[in-house]
Amino acid sequence: MRLSPKVYTWLCGLFASLGSIIFGYDLGVIAGVLSATDFIDTMGSRFSDPNLEGLITSIFLLGCFAGMFPVAYFADFLGRRKTIQVGALVYMLGGALQTGARSIDMMWAGRFFAGFGVGIMADLAPLYQAEIAHPSIRGRLTTLQQFMLGIGAFAASWITYGTSAGLKHTQAEWRIPLGVQIIPAIPLIAFILLLPESPRWLAEKGRLDEATRTLARLHAHGNVDDPFVVSQIEDIKAEIQRSKEIGSASWGELFTIPSNFRRVSLGFILQFSVQMTGVSAIQYYSTTIFTTMGFSATRVLLFQSINSIIALIGEACCVLWVDNTGRRLPLIVGNVVSGLSFVVGSILMARWPGTVDNNAAHYIFISTTWIFNFFFSSCIGPLSWAYPAEIYSTRTRAKATALTSSASWLSNFFIAQVTPVAFTHIGWKYYLVFAICGHTNALFVWAFFPETTGRRLEEMDALFTDAPLFIAHTSYAKRQDRYAVLLVILPLNLNTCSSHLVEKELREGIFICSSCSESLILHLSYRNLRPWGSF
Repeated sequence: MRLSPKVYTWLCGLFASLGSIIFGYDLGVIAGVLSATDFIDTMGSRFSDPNLEGLITSIFLLGCFAGMFPVAYFADFLGRRKTIQVGALVYMLGGALQTGARSIDMMWAGRFFAGFGVGIMADLAPLYQAEIAHPSIRGRLTTLQQFMLGIGAFAASWITYGTSAGLKHTQAEWRIPLGVQIIPAIPLIAFILLLPESPRWLAEKGRLDEATRTLARLHAHGNVDDPFVVSQIEDIKAEIQRSKEIGSASWGELFTIPSNFRRVSLGFILQFSVQMTGVSAIQYYSTTIFTTMGFSATRVLLFQSINSIIALIGEACCVLWVDNTGRRLPLIVGNVVSGLSFVVGSILMARWPGTVDNNAAHYIFISTTWIFNFFFSSCIGPLSWAYPAEIYSTRTRAKATALTSSASWLSNFFIAQVTPVAFTHIGWKYYLVFAICGHTNALFVWAFFPETTGRRLEEMDALFTDAPLFIAHTSYAKRQDRYAVLLVILPLNLNTCSSHLVEKELREGIFICSSCSESLILHLSYRNLRPWGSF
């Protein structure tokens, strides 16, 4: 029995996001490694310098940032799959250097190369997923990035907890967790080329027949005459023709064309704002934060392991429901709740620090962290990758996502460097930064971010050209009705048919081929009255 197209496409996107497991694992493993006594001894006397210790964490993010700009060229020249493969190879080099590190210098090198590889994979996975996805499940595919990241963090937290509890004061306590990170890269390197290439990239390179076959393979059991396949390839060809009239894509047009600059700005701000929720401060320095509340390092690792389970639940909720909730609402709600959780956390840290004997207050503090993590994982984290990946045209997508992703690494680096110094000098007041930013993030999304749910990638140019700057209370703030049914009971010529209805058909899986204009076409739904994307 053949897989249905939606399941096959979803599985392709799932495999491509193996790189996100690597990303999540690396984020989750470092907190446990930094506190291992043998690791501290191996790194030498320079490790006692807080700035050099912080560099072990932050140089990974500099590597991610460095990987952003080559990826724009590699993705357009080599294709999406081969570039992901290159990123996995570079990451394996970095993982091997970390695992065998004999000094802090070797550790820095390993972290940088690992970050370089992660930067490539983290940028390309959601881009590839967006380009192969049907509009009705694009949100579910692109948010897999954060779900797989959560799986990596989950594995890292429990592995570091286990080695900390069972292999304490040995090299294995930290070398085993660092070595395990290499494993997910192996199948990614070995099998990524078995996946279909992005049909939009193939078409951009003039390989239209191959692009058509790939679309048919993804969405129609290989039927190149399927209405959706025909309609999509016509859409893609029209976009390519417009691109040819404009000329080859350049970095400059991202800043000189108003709709492009608007999208780059929104993507950059979104990625930067994610780190200002406080997520990285908790990820990297949870041991430091929680020990100030009176908990032991091993107990903190247990809390982080439980936290990783909560994150997975939140990420699964996002994958399941994001195409129903839209993009704006989860981002607004998630940021408000994250801001409130840091308000409560600030009060608890100020009034009942670890030096005060009040276990109830300390465990409430842990609970606020878990609440924050659930809403971040279900609302903010996944959409910070999904939204930028879907708002650009094919010709600019690789370059634009490289720019917007760089905001994540820059802000991540900033938080990683500043956090230990800030906690040393201002303590609980540092939490107020994240309490404020959570609410300002929500306000900005409410005011300026158009809703993209249900729209085709080829619609994004028009969306960001036509939508007003202030989005709130306009039709552009509302998601499209995924369950609308088009009834056509008289012969139509598509040249005279409402473009709004035609676009709705394409979004909903109710497809009218652009070449079929001479007769009646009736599609109550593409799949027996159920949207194509329904599971």
